This record gives sequence, structure tokens and C-alpha cells, in this order.
Amino acid sequence: MVSDFDLRICFAPADVPLARRIQTAVVLQWVFSFLALAPTCIILFILLLFTRFWLISVLYAIWWYIDWDTPSHGGRKVPFLRRMRIWEYMRDYFPIKLVKTADLDPRKNYVLGFHPHGILVAGAFTNFCTEATGFSKLFPGLRSHLLMLPLWFRAPFFRDYIMSAGLVPSDKESASYLLRRKGGGNAVVIAVGGAPEALDAHPGDYTVHLANKKGFIKLAIEHGADLVPMYSFGENTVFDQVENPRGTWLRYIQERMQHIMGISLPLFHARGVFQYSFGLMPYRKPINTVVGRPIPVDKNEKPTAEELDVFHQRYMDELSCLFEEHKGNYGVAEDAHLLFQ
Repeated sequence: MVSDFDLRICFAPADVPLARRIQTAVVLQWVFSFLALAPTCIILFILLLFTRFWLISVLYAIWWYIDWDTPSHGGRKVPFLRRMRIWEYMRDYFPIKLVKTADLDPRKNYVLGFHPHGILVAGAFTNFCTEATGFSKLFPGLRSHLLMLPLWFRAPFFRDYIMSAGLVPSDKESASYLLRRKGGGNAVVIAVGGAPEALDAHPGDYTVHLANKKGFIKLAIEHGADLVPMYSFGENTVFDQVENPRGTWLRYIQERMQHIMGISLPLFHARGVFQYSFGLMPYRKPINTVVGRPIPVDKNEKPTAEELDVFHQRYMDELSCLFEEHKGNYGVAEDAHLLFQ
């Protein structure tokens, strides 16, 4: 029985090039950071209080209190960390590419909609929290800020780590602070489908949770920030997920937990570190994030429902056109189309 099981495991060869081993190590630390670093930091903060190093937690708590509002006031981006070479190894692991289709005027502010969310938003992190794919070179003068669930900014130590990459809380206060900055050049990146969309992140699935999402449209209009649709081809292919169609008990439990906790819990799997048969490491499959043309938006601090509907429909139309125009370049079947939920 054991030997039959062993035969089904595809182990990595012993002569894997060093560069690929480094790529795997970098992605492993990223997966760990995404899944386990926050609770690890919370546990460490508490445990230190009961050791001779208790002063570390006490001093950090004082700093935390003083620094409480920083995440919602633009965060604390560290350019050096975003430019570190390790992120190039992460880029090459998949690989990940950022594709530009139009210029973005650095004198303006933008709300960039990222679709789809995928399981761990690998494309969004690599493209907009690091310089591995050349965001600053493709869009000179723009500063990208990826929005993340606010609860992660309540984790000690972890909050500082994610802020260093340019992440800010995904609430209106944080996004508005950036879009109110004079002089332009701010690009707020929102994974519009959010946690619920992760439950539809299956290979070959092109479901986009957008039909009832108008908050980001209102945000853009209130600040006169142009809207930019993006589609990340391959985002849903780097992990497999246990089948969870709507109406099943699994989907019901997942949606209830998402409603209660604010985070979704997709049951995903892919490959391992030393074998290719199972594990939580993503597959080495390409991700191509295509940035669409900007949709001009005039500022109106009190947009009407009709105005919201007009821009929302225009945004969906532009996203659909972007998908249809580029899907043939990235292996998507001709008869595949976006499904708006």
C-alpha cells in the first residue's frame, strides 16, 4: 500500500538548477507570509511578554499606539524593499508579466481594478507591491498602492511588513487619503471581487464578481480619479481548488465563514517544494496582467445613482473588451467569455 502511494508522487529531480531552487524558496516564504506570518507575529508578540524579552512587546505596543493611523494615511512604503532582487526570482517562478496597453498621465490619480482575485493574488502583489515587473518604468511618475483587508493591519509586526510593500487597508478612508493628494501620481489598486471571488478561482473559470460592485466607482467619481480595468490572465490557474459549486454544503459553509470573518477559505492545493504531486506551493504557470485604457472621470463629490450606473456599465464594457482583445494571446479559448456575478 505504501509503495503504491509512493509511485504516485512525482519528486523533483536532484539536478534542478540553483536559480530555480532560489525561485522556489522565495515563493515559499511568500506563501508562508500570506497564510501564516500574521498569526505567527501575534503569537510571538504575546509569548515575548512572558519572557525576559518582554520589553520588546511593551515598546512595540507603545509604538503601535502612536503609529495606529499610519496604514490609513498612506502607509509606510520602503522603496528599497520593493526593489530587492528576491522579487525577480518570484516573478520568474511563474513567470509574471505586466502588460501596458496605454499611457497613464502621472498628473492624475487612478483607481485600478484588478480582476480576478485568484487564490493568493500573486499577480497583484508582484506587479504592484514590488518592482520586479517594472511598474515604475512602464508607468513613470505613478506610485502604486494595493488595498488589503483592514484586519491584517491589526497584527503586530506584520502590519509593518505589509506596509513596507505599499499595502494599505481596503477601506474608504485609506483610499480617499491617497486620492486626495495633490499633484496626482497615485494609483490605488483594488481587487474588486475581494475574498468572495477567491471561491470561484478555478482553472478555466472566468467569473468576475462585479455586477453589484459600485463602491470603487463611487470612490473614483468623488475624487475625479480615472478608472483603469485590468485582467490578470492565468491568475486562476496557479492553484487547483476543491469543487465548490453554488448550492453545495461546502460553498454554503465557505460563504457563511466569509460573511462572519471577512476572509474566504478556499480549499486549494497545487504542488510541494520537493515534489510536484501535492502541496500549497503554486504551479509554475504564467500570469500576464494586462492594464487597460483609462476611463476619464470628472469629479463629483455627490454622484447620482444614474451616474454610478453609467460608469459602472462602461467599466464592465471596457473590462470585457480588454478580455476579448487579449485572451487569444494567453491561451484562452475563443468561446470563453467573462461571467459577471
